Formats: sequence, C-alpha cells, structure tokens
Amino acid sequence: MKLRHESAPRLALALCLLVLCSPAGFPLQEAKPLQLYDYRIGAKDLLEITVFELKELNQTVRVSEDGSVTLMLLGRVEVAGLSAQELEQKLASLLDAQYTQGAHVTVFIKEYQKVSVIGAVSRPGMYELLGPTTLLQVIALAGGLTAQAMNELYVYRQGADGQQTRISVKLDDLMISGSRIELQPKDVVTIPMDQTLNVFIYGNVRTPGAISYQSSKRITLLQAIAQAGGTTEWAKRSRITVKRKDKKTGKELTIPVNLKNIISNKVSDIVLEEGDVVIVP
Repeated sequence: MKLRHESAPRLALALCLLVLCSPAGFPLQEAKPLQLYDYRIGAKDLLEITVFELKELNQTVRVSEDGSVTLMLLGRVEVAGLSAQELEQKLASLLDAQYTQGAHVTVFIKEYQKVSVIGAVSRPGMYELLGPTTLLQVIALAGGLTAQAMNELYVYRQGADGQQTRISVKLDDLMISGSRIELQPKDVVTIPMDQTLNVFIYGNVRTPGAISYQSSKRITLLQAIAQAGGTTEWAKRSRITVKRKDKKTGKELTIPVNLKNIISNKVSDIVLEEGDVVIVP
C-alpha cells in the first residue's frame, strides 16, 4: 500500500510524536545519542579481554543486565558506562594492585547493543536498543527527519558471514515499512542529506539573483522565474536565453526560450540544471 506523500517537516513532526509511545502502547525510555568514537559499554555487550602478562585471564564475556562482568581472579567488575580504553585502564589498575605490575590489557567490543543513526536527523548518534526496537522508533528517538532528508534511507547490516547487506526504505513508505523493520545491534541507519543547488536569473525579473533548490527536487524555468518574483512589464518573454556549461566539454551552451509558448503549453517547460544562468531581456 502506498502512503500519500507528505512534506519532510510534517513527517518529522509525526515521527517525533512516535517517541512518546511504542507500537504496543508502552512509553519508550529516553535515549541520548553518543558519538561514534565515544561508545560506552552497556548490558549484553560482548567483550573480548586480553591480558598479555596473564594469558589465563584472557576471556570473552557478556556484560550482565546489572552492567558487570565476572572475571577470573578479579571476580565481579563494574563495566557499564566505561569506554573500552577506560575499562583497559581499570582492569590494569586492579591487576597491578593484586597480581602483577605493569599489566597490559586490551578490551575489544565484539558485540554491542546499539545502532548508529547518521545523516538528516535532528540528533545523529548512537542509540541503545531497549528491547525490540523498530526503525521508526529509532528515527523518532533521533529527533525525526530534517527538511534535508532525501527520498530514501538505508539500513546497513553486517551478517554472521561478514557480508554487509543494505535495506532500502522509501520515505513515502516509512510509516508502514519502518514499523515492520526491527533493528539489530550494530545496524547503521543512514539518511542521505539533500544538497542545496543554485541557478541564477538576471534581467527583467522583479528579484534577480540566485535561486536555490534541493537536488532531489528539480526546478523548471517557470518555477525559477516565479521564485524570482515573475517578469517585469518590460520583459521580452519570447527572447529569454538559458546559458549552460556542457558537463562533458566545458563549453558554454546558449538555449533560446520562448516563455510565452511554455505558458500556453505549446512547448514543454525546461528543467534547469545547477549553475544555469537565465537571462530575461
């Protein structure tokens, strides 16, 4: 089923409202975004711990629900909220105090229970998966889509075989598809950002200058002239020219246009390209 197209701001507002309730009607806990380089260990993360001086302490352990791990010799150690580097320093300090001096410890996070959201959302970052979490819920937690969101988003997922897959979701279908896609740890949700492009209009228009538009939404000659306030009463609308640089050769092309014929539907409107210069004599 195809949803009726809505503008990005309205869709962003709808998504923000979804943060208040999950599909089952239960409140979602607030999640604060983390930068990709500042990952903090949490419950259910899988840690690979290596102690070079005491190889018998090398372990792969799962963080318990209370945020701790149980290690040989050291027993229960609180790890939740620490970065991998901070945990390395903590374990080395505990080992130095009890068993060996100058211990070299490395911590590798093999599995983590967070997903990354990057691109055109209000709060990009990393978000915890607090139980079953859908794509739509995570986007809502990230503050919803911004006006720069393009027409499609992607979920990148790495399988057990190491191969990466990509799930594509059209924004028109997000309200339905996004509620069906359940995210997995380490998924990366990418919302490409639209680019702002410009064309230029000079001559007998009311507000000459640069006209901005989004790369995902083409702009036609009529639309550009309308955004420039329309032509003046002195404009020679049958003698408009569009100057365009050929992308292959770099040479400047001059395209004559009779605006009257476009207005009367005798010829099709012209789709402008980035950098086009429209001259209205």
